[in-house]
Amino acid sequence: MASMAVQLLGFFLGLLGFGGTVVATVLPQWRSNAYVGSNIITATGYMKGLWMECVWHSTGIYQCEVYRSLLSLPQDLQAARALMVLSCVTSVLASLVSAMGMKCTRFARGSSLKSPLVLSGGICFLCAGLLCLVTVSWTTNDVVMEFYNPFLSNGMKYEIGLAVYLGYASASTEGTTSESILFAVTNMLMDNNCSAMSLL
Repeated sequence: MASMAVQLLGFFLGLLGFGGTVVATVLPQWRSNAYVGSNIITATGYMKGLWMECVWHSTGIYQCEVYRSLLSLPQDLQAARALMVLSCVTSVLASLVSAMGMKCTRFARGSSLKSPLVLSGGICFLCAGLLCLVTVSWTTNDVVMEFYNPFLSNGMKYEIGLAVYLGYASASTEGTTSESILFAVTNMLMDNNCSAMSLL
């Protein structure tokens, strides 16, 4: 019973992490302009995301422009896009496989296939979290290195945006999910081994 509760907890944490990964992928706030030096008070704010650039005016109006060409983008942005999309796809796969392998579902009930399915789902959640974590860590490194570059003017410097922080939270949630699912699988295997030992 406890392993089923841990499986459900892990599954819903995985769905939460998946939702956060999708939102972080779509949001344009991966980089926001830094207010340093003499440009502390400005009438506009600039944000860059994986899919678009946005300008925020002090009147409350957002203007966003989607990146037109994939080939004209910097290579780090192309890689970040690919890794985040791959993280989302892996999360969907992990959700489907985990749902089929959980004790509370009817798929393969009474079969020895359930434990490997849950284990595979946990590993997929872990991979999705790692893909997201690599992407946001890479972006954080790029932003910090550019911020402390003395050759860039103050108007060209960016800070870490909200989507990166959301990506960190999503990656940690998916990592917690995989730990919960792996713990539940360990409990199931221990229960099976203990019941087999009691029959002897």
